[in-house]
Amino acid sequence: MQLDQATIAALAEHLENAELNATAVSKITDKHPDMDWEDAYAIQDAIRARKEQRGTPVSGLKMGLTSPAKIRQMGVKEPIYGFLNGLHAYRTGATIDTSSLIHPKVEAEIGFVLNRPLKGPGCHIGEVLAATDYVVATVEVIDSRYENFKFDLKSVIADNTSAARYVVGDQYRQVGGLDLRNLGIVLRKNGDVATVASGAAVLGHPAASVAMLANMLGARGKEIPAGVLIMTGGATEAIAVEKGDRIMVDYQWLGSVEMQFS
Repeated sequence: MQLDQATIAALAEHLENAELNATAVSKITDKHPDMDWEDAYAIQDAIRARKEQRGTPVSGLKMGLTSPAKIRQMGVKEPIYGFLNGLHAYRTGATIDTSSLIHPKVEAEIGFVLNRPLKGPGCHIGEVLAATDYVVATVEVIDSRYENFKFDLKSVIADNTSAARYVVGDQYRQVGGLDLRNLGIVLRKNGDVATVASGAAVLGHPAASVAMLANMLGARGKEIPAGVLIMTGGATEAIAVEKGDRIMVDYQWLGSVEMQFS
């Protein structure tokens, strides 16, 4: 680590205040160019601890940069991860207030819930599928706290991977018989098709994202707990939304997720 604990705590407060006040800030590596990956996750952990101390529930985990194209573009070896704020969970059909967001975007994802904990190293797709209680359609609303949605990887890890809101569908399916790799997804904005994808867009198979998360957490002495939502990363590109927009995402075998932005 390159940053001392006082600096980590101050940056965590700075980024969380940007989130709570819906105010964009400069990416933190502008002033701390030497910070490393361990520093970035330590800042994220400090933000999580701040929320937990106030009684905010942590309802799950999320992966980011699970598209191979994004991994190559950003020059990293693996995706990144963050946590889900339970106060920011919505059900399909919800109305989401944009006044508490800076520059929101939506992306379609496939969610997993496990019936037993998973921990790396060595976790693989087969182990994930064997431990899966159910899968569910999800849509993440991302909202970077950085000006103009511009950041580097260390800055976005510290900012909890741009986590903001998330919307969960109402169909829970066991994985037996589901071809998650070829599961089709169509995202519509105000009735028009904005983007399409399949489950294979997430590291070739969305369960591979869960396995990678287990291995990344295992390297830090942590695990994926049973019973929490794991969002596997955007299968679709992120689509900008604003007040008045309506989003509907259809998932093959998993139903639809809808939301209105007000």
